[in-house]
Amino acid sequence: MILAVDTCLGASSIAVLEGDVVRAARSEPMTRGHQERIAVLAREVMAEAGVKFPDLTRIAVTVGPGSFTGLRVGLSFAKGLATALSIPCVGINSLEALAATTGATGFVAAALDARMGQVYLQIFDSGKALMAPDALEVTVAIARLAELYSGGPATLIGSGAPMIADVLPDATVLISAFADPVAIACLAATRPAPSHSPRPLYLRAPYAVAPAA
Repeated sequence: MILAVDTCLGASSIAVLEGDVVRAARSEPMTRGHQERIAVLAREVMAEAGVKFPDLTRIAVTVGPGSFTGLRVGLSFAKGLATALSIPCVGINSLEALAATTGATGFVAAALDARMGQVYLQIFDSGKALMAPDALEVTVAIARLAELYSGGPATLIGSGAPMIADVLPDATVLISAFADPVAIACLAATRPAPSHSPRPLYLRAPYAVAPAA
């Protein structure tokens, strides 16, 4: 029994998965207020699923890239719950989660607008990652996409998808604001139990830094 948690992008999302059966799932679009909503949402979805928290055997949570504050809210909640229940907590990167959300079986590129002329990018083919998640200048991301594309149907997903779509004019472009929490739970179900708690995935340094002493 898996509880999936996502607050990395434009929603607070929860799903409860038992084997191949989705017991309940909900996503509430928001860019702020994850901290106030996620625990309440989890209780509501668990009640809808007819599942008690001690019935859970695994927690899945997105670890970024995404909103700095949002991803930390989800991570803190998921890790705290997993610790209280003494069950594993599995981290899933949000680009992988977006790619899985498409349901596409071929070439999929997940891209998020990272501002400052950059995108967060990860590319998959038949579910296999062709590159690690990375923060790239848009021109570099376009070149990477052209380099790794080997033909056939292609899907681009995420807020950054339109920024790199010109290189694959026949691709399906999905401007999704958040990942499907069921897809996150399904990804976590295939992973071995981790040896440590998930950590935030930051692909570039923060803009603000402490002044030198």
